[in-house]
Amino acid sequence: MASDKMIPNATAKRLSLYYRIFKRFNADNIKKANSKQIAEAIGIDSATVRRDFSYFGELGRRGFGYDVQKLMNFFADILNDNAITNVLLVGVGKLGGALLNYRFHERNKMKITMAFDVKENELVGTTTPDGIPIYDISDIKKYIKKTNIETAILTVPSNKAQEVAEILVDAGIRGILSFSPVNLALPKNVVSQYVDLTSELQTLLYFMNHNEN
Repeated sequence: MASDKMIPNATAKRLSLYYRIFKRFNADNIKKANSKQIAEAIGIDSATVRRDFSYFGELGRRGFGYDVQKLMNFFADILNDNAITNVLLVGVGKLGGALLNYRFHERNKMKITMAFDVKENELVGTTTPDGIPIYDISDIKKYIKKTNIETAILTVPSNKAQEVAEILVDAGIRGILSFSPVNLALPKNVVSQYVDLTSELQTLLYFMNHNEN
């Protein structure tokens, strides 16, 4: 496999899409798929598929296509989807509550196993119907030490995002998915991704208007 440093960010962001497509092909009992079929399923061009795959060596043979089950397993390994990844969530508001009720583990091997908020939140000290405990964030170090969790989802107000992110990093978290619209200043060994729902919706509206015009 090619070094992760050699893989462009755009390619890395498509890895989960490739995995999803190969899982779907496998469920449909499709044994082989060519770059055109994969590209059409994702909504990109076949040249991009071939270029992305080239970073990982010989994944298929020209004229023979790609072995669906082999590639499904390959991307599962890359994305660490062969074992359950436990995740914690900070910020049990409306968005955080919705994410707590989203059953990630039924679609992929990711599972929110604990949540945190300030003690003023009446949900602190309770457990969700799925059995996810909600703790006071002041106790976060104590609970993380008892687990192997290294990934967190952040759904807190923007003015609290940096402060909470620093608490998470200090507690041993190495990856943060943030829904707070601020640029987090974190150590280089910590990976963060930002999900901007407003920006995505505005982009969608732009393309809708563009198509109309």
